[in-house]
Amino acid sequence: MKALVVYLMAGPETPALAAAAVDAGADVVELGFPFSDPLADGPVIRRAAERALAQGMRTAQCLECLAATRALVDAPLVPMTYSSLLDAYGWERFAADARSAGATSMIVADLPVDERPGLRRIQLVAPTSTDDRVRLAAETTDGWLYLVTVAGTTGHRHELSPALAPLVERARSVTEVPLHAGFGISTPDHARAAAEICDGIVVGTRAVEKAEEGETALSEWVRSLRAALDSVASPV
Repeated sequence: MKALVVYLMAGPETPALAAAAVDAGADVVELGFPFSDPLADGPVIRRAAERALAQGMRTAQCLECLAATRALVDAPLVPMTYSSLLDAYGWERFAADARSAGATSMIVADLPVDERPGLRRIQLVAPTSTDDRVRLAAETTDGWLYLVTVAGTTGHRHELSPALAPLVERARSVTEVPLHAGFGISTPDHARAAAEICDGIVVGTRAVEKAEEGETALSEWVRSLRAALDSVASPV
């Protein structure tokens, strides 16, 4: 079965939204910790981060949100954060507290693959990554490898990036870990096309927009992606 990873911004409503997403077919919930200067995030997620910060969602409160989400769902939970937040909070302290709150792994969006090798995390690679970087990321990633489909920030795209297929081919040549594609995937057609060559997808911008509409809208959209992924046969 192809994996569906749904990104949600941490906030007071997030635990219930995450439960709705999982009930609708999400396999993993990626929990965004808001940051004032998120280099990888487009305007939709930036605005969601600004709202979360205005609601008082700092690292400690996000960890409480993570724990509250864990109380409602059994699916893997992956906090997505930035190096500056962990510099302030403490890297080892964060890793320990995140695990205690129910995190399965973590993503540190701006941490280079060769830094902090002892930190268990899901690694990201992009079309601009060198072959050596792709190999190192594949060797050190925690569970699955996050393929960034485009150079740039998150956000809507009309079509699946043509850079994904060559990146998948390069990654497949050096690893057997699952490959999940993200950035610019927002529709069932995108999901289906990505699932033809990847093991799963990560959806962010559209998930945040649907979450703003409420649990019902998010659930219906997640179900549409789940159906699209399930229409693609996994290799035997």
